Amino acid sequence: MSAILNFSKAKKAKLKAQKESLSVQNRAKFGRTKAEKILNKARDDMNSKKLSDHKIED
Repeated sequence: MSAILNFSKAKKAKLKAQKESLSVQNRAKFGRTKAEKILNKARDDMNSKKLSDHKIED
């Protein structure tokens, strides 16, 4: 004899697995870690400071 299967729970589990796989793809496509965001912001700030330091004022 096989175990009794609740179809609604199986359906929900299947949907959850599909959503998880989609979220993994989106994280790979769009996601950046917090450290990467902070590093990029620091680089942008440093570059803008260099530009403003070299600006000639009249």
